Amino acid sequence: MTFQELGLAEPLLQAIAATGYTIPTPVQSQAIPAVIAGDDLLVSSHTGSGKTAAFTLPSLHRLADRRPAPGSGPRVLVLTPTRELAQQVEKAVKTYGRSLRWLNTACLVGGAPFFAQVKQLARAVDVVVATPGRLIDHLERRKLKLSDIEILVLDEADRMLDMGFAEDIDRIVAATPAKRQTLLFSATLDGVVGKLAQRLTREPRRIEIAPTVENRGNIEQRLLFADSVTHKTRLLESLLGGDDLQQAVVFTATKKSAEEVSLSLQEKGFSAAALHGDMHQTARNRTLDKLRQGRIGVLVATDVAARGIDVAGISHVINFDPPRQVEDYVHRIGRTGRAGRDGVAITFSGPREVGIIRAIERFTGKRLDVHVIAGLEPAPRSAAPRTARPPHRGSGGYGRDARPGAGKGWSAGRGEGQRRRAP
Repeated sequence: MTFQELGLAEPLLQAIAATGYTIPTPVQSQAIPAVIAGDDLLVSSHTGSGKTAAFTLPSLHRLADRRPAPGSGPRVLVLTPTRELAQQVEKAVKTYGRSLRWLNTACLVGGAPFFAQVKQLARAVDVVVATPGRLIDHLERRKLKLSDIEILVLDEADRMLDMGFAEDIDRIVAATPAKRQTLLFSATLDGVVGKLAQRLTREPRRIEIAPTVENRGNIEQRLLFADSVTHKTRLLESLLGGDDLQQAVVFTATKKSAEEVSLSLQEKGFSAAALHGDMHQTARNRTLDKLRQGRIGVLVATDVAARGIDVAGISHVINFDPPRQVEDYVHRIGRTGRAGRDGVAITFSGPREVGIIRAIERFTGKRLDVHVIAGLEPAPRSAAPRTARPPHRGSGGYGRDARPGAGKGWSAGRGEGQRRRAP
């Protein structure tokens, strides 16, 4: 099947051709015709499945032949859990809607100047992409009306509920017309997400794309056992000294841990930076720009902050702390193996984290290969549940001199692509 067969408007097909895409992904081939037909949707799909285009393209198709009436409000509203994801979605809207010269968008997210957003809303806006909290701010100050919304999209609905946005979502939905079309995308469609879907949708069509890791490209998954946080830190420093490492995202469970691990790596000579929800949007954007430019070698991030990061140079994902929810594991490792490249995903497991490792293996249907680093082997009790593989040479420091900081690491304060031996 091709995009031409999906029934999209010609201006959108031209924009798709300009991006180089020719064949729709499974979620796109199922969702696009359903949205064009006017159906409500419940979609479960994984990171990297093309879900953004799956709702962006048909939403723009619904607008393509109708310019907004004078004085009307936005016609498409997309809610996302994080600022980075909102910005990514708005970029996709602009990319696919480039031939719709009259199309205006607004991205309403926290941490960005409020009155600059008010200025955006002063003109006729067709598509609004927003995080729930900031959208509520604009609604309360009567800077925005949602009475003309035709299509409401909830992207990563499960994550928004996890972040406590349930009441905000209900308030926002109440401000939209009852006859709207609702598209809900989530990693899971059960539990609280299922209850939300029952309230918001009418006879929805259900689309489920299996969240298999194989769909994400060639990502080698490894498991390293650790005795303590100190042991994890030493393992991390050794891995980051590997010759095959280009850029890495290190995931921690808390914002405090992200700051502490980042600072520790900086002190060891690595070009590291933290990314978490407490940072001002300007600082977050600056950090992500440096990552894309190759000026940061190691990004230490929390799950929420790292959503939507798409940097082809990320060769390794390291789970310093295993994720609290197994679905987040798939989101995390999807940060590597981008743009057809190979990737490596490494997870540290402490003595109390074996249970979540087993849950991850059940969820993905894949057993994580146990590795050890020579000189940094775990105590026998840590690795007791599994049989470790022999030291693996030539991959991220395995089989090398593995003292803390050994090998070549990213050096703070040096130019793009420059590396030095960490102290």
